[in-house]
Amino acid sequence: MSKNIQSPKPAPIPITPPSTADGVRIPISGDTDIVKARQEGRKVAAEAGFAFTELALIATAISELARNIVRYARSGEIAIRSITNSTRRGIQIVAQDQGPGIRDLEQALQVGFSTSGGLGLGLPGVRRLMDEFDIQSGVGQGTTVSITKWRN
Repeated sequence: MSKNIQSPKPAPIPITPPSTADGVRIPISGDTDIVKARQEGRKVAAEAGFAFTELALIATAISELARNIVRYARSGEIAIRSITNSTRRGIQIVAQDQGPGIRDLEQALQVGFSTSGGLGLGLPGVRRLMDEFDIQSGVGQGTTVSITKWRN
């Protein structure tokens, strides 16, 4: 059974789909891909006008998602695009894999929980750093994490 968890934040504001020129997809299967995804994310976020400190937060979130793909699914993809609505600009990142899925999403989103012996800060940290967070996962069905950061 597939589960879906969203952050308890207000409903997302409808966005205007980006042009194909402002989106990028990065296949993820190793450490060099993680670095590339971070770099591309910083580039798209900088073009969207994010401040230097926000670029670091966005790069950290991308790094965590990409690391999870490599660690748990071995391969996947991260899509990054700038987004706009009637009043502001932002960045949307979607990390997707066809890995084993997450058995217990609620537990995986608890600070300190880890199946790999880590600190258990990955997904909860990403959720905390971003303005919008959505995760869908099912055992044997892979995982998709969609995150959005709006420019202040």
